[in-house]
Amino acid sequence: MTNSLWWYTARAGGLVAAALLAGSVIAGLALSTAPRHARPRTSWRLDLHRFLGGLACVFLVLHLAGTYFDRFVTFHVVDLVVPFTSHWDPWAVALGVVSLYLLAAVEVTSLLKPRLPLAVWRNVHYASFPLFAFVQLHVLLGGSDRGSPWLLGVIVMCDLAIAGLLVRRGLRAEGATTREALRS
Repeated sequence: MTNSLWWYTARAGGLVAAALLAGSVIAGLALSTAPRHARPRTSWRLDLHRFLGGLACVFLVLHLAGTYFDRFVTFHVVDLVVPFTSHWDPWAVALGVVSLYLLAAVEVTSLLKPRLPLAVWRNVHYASFPLFAFVQLHVLLGGSDRGSPWLLGVIVMCDLAIAGLLVRRGLRAEGATTREALRS
């Protein structure tokens, strides 16, 4: 394969993985804030959330493979798995490495959810929020498309969607607390 093909593989794999992660976070928040009788059924939403997260892992592997085999900037395996060992933009790469581990933790605990205490799964799953932030910083600091208006627009749209869902979730939790207080 030509070197430019590996660069395109790294670039496309990373951007698609980031988009899938954003979609998974949005789907997860939509799932957690949806009324119990919502349409489409909750099981369909859960499947979508899981599918997007799993597919993000697949594209992350493509991103890492493309990054490793691209020869424009030489990355060794240790650069891709240990933060701050890369000679090229150590902060941006470190954010990507930390994101890799957070995504792995969230995905593995999700697969093991039936065998884990709910509190353990939930606490690890909350790592999705810093994971999402770190991925965005990784893209904005180290990505070759970091100055592109289209990329900034996509990031802002995802951030607004997630912020809106977080506000909705907070309002629903506050409303539930208020209803419980009124009942007692």
